[in-house]
Amino acid sequence: MNDIKFYGADWCPDCRRAKSYLKENGIDFEFVDVDLDEEATKRVESINNGKRIIPTIIINERSYTNPDNSVLASVLGINKQGVIQLYGADWCPDCRRAKSYLKDNEINFQFIDVDEHDWATTKVEKINNGKRIIPTILINNVAYTNPDNAYLRDILKLDAEKQTKTYDTIIIGGGAAGLTTSIYAQRDRFDTLILEKSTIGGNAFLTEKIENYPGFQNISGPALMEKMEEQAKVYGAEIKTGEEVTDIVNRDRIFQVKTKLDTYSARSLVLATGSTYRRLNIPGEEDLIGSGVHFCATCDGAFYRDREVIVIGGGNSALEEGIFLSGFCKKVKIVNRSQEFSASKTYVEKLPAIDNIETFMDKTSVEFVADEKGLFKALKVKDNNSGEEELISADGVFIFIGLIPNTTSFQEFIDLNEKGFIKTTGLAQTSVDGVFAAGDCREGAIAQVAAATGEGVLASYGLRSYLKE
Repeated sequence: MNDIKFYGADWCPDCRRAKSYLKENGIDFEFVDVDLDEEATKRVESINNGKRIIPTIIINERSYTNPDNSVLASVLGINKQGVIQLYGADWCPDCRRAKSYLKDNEINFQFIDVDEHDWATTKVEKINNGKRIIPTILINNVAYTNPDNAYLRDILKLDAEKQTKTYDTIIIGGGAAGLTTSIYAQRDRFDTLILEKSTIGGNAFLTEKIENYPGFQNISGPALMEKMEEQAKVYGAEIKTGEEVTDIVNRDRIFQVKTKLDTYSARSLVLATGSTYRRLNIPGEEDLIGSGVHFCATCDGAFYRDREVIVIGGGNSALEEGIFLSGFCKKVKIVNRSQEFSASKTYVEKLPAIDNIETFMDKTSVEFVADEKGLFKALKVKDNNSGEEELISADGVFIFIGLIPNTTSFQEFIDLNEKGFIKTTGLAQTSVDGVFAAGDCREGAIAQVAAATGEGVLASYGLRSYLKE
């Protein structure tokens, strides 16, 4: 059997993305929840040299750490034509010929070596009435015994002219801004495609509790984003996750959007790529990411149940996530470089009533310290008044010091400001005609879910005006 064991958790965005991709392509796998299985957590750490990284997927005894959809497609043989598995051996001339032909035509296939897996030999014999004939190639579970290149060409329709659909608009980014834009665009009868490199929801999906979104006194980030996604789909938006954009080309007012998996065309674009967590860039940070240093409490907090953690930052995100962690961590130590928190009073006023939160004010983080196993053990800080340094020990640390826009791939395409945010005018129009921007990646945007939906409305009005011209 094709043995696939998937180590992950339901709260993990990349786990949801990978699970969705496998299910969409009919790939069977065993899911092991690391939150419910302590041995699974240890296995993940063992595979990843002590780092708790999910999803970790084992395919026929080989492990893949957080593979994107293009890697999964390559390893498992996922194509537009279907799932392709080639049962063969390295010494087999026809196997080498078939593999070469598929590679030359950019066809993904999963190579299963019959010399390595007894179950593979058994399957080949069963398909071929007891004969061990290789290559035996399965395309969507239909078997073809040693097909020559001409036959492969015909059954895979490699000579067929490629038909490329042109959408009215492609939205790059599936957070609140992108989803809202798609809802409005589809209501205007514009054919819309959303390309999201990870999973739908953006940073809002990683938020445990949202208390300031109109209409909901209290709703989780995943629940709110799932409602938005459902609404976008109801109105007809097409959504593809795991599609990381690598290039955009403007050809005669038609935009060619290239991803790791495919190329898509549209008459207009909306850039809603959001932002990512800012790093401290101090000694030890890079080496300890995943080994005790984290940027998402919702994603990685469960690893620290009944343990001590540090939260670095003094804004809304830092206090919100610190309060969330206090619900199941033994101790939460909040380190802030200023004398006062910059977070709203709503969050600051909650802290005194939480017994297991301790604050360290006016302290600058200077180094992440590792133990003899290479795992995080302490944060070195400097007192801003006395200059004295001290170690604050903990089992893990979470950094919340702001966001940076996800616009690196657009540097040569549109105008950005000095901090990398997209410059816009009027109805979210960028420097390129027909290209709009919405959400946290846009200059002047407010990093709030409610604001992001407004950004999406603004962009939708801009593209409506452009497309109707």
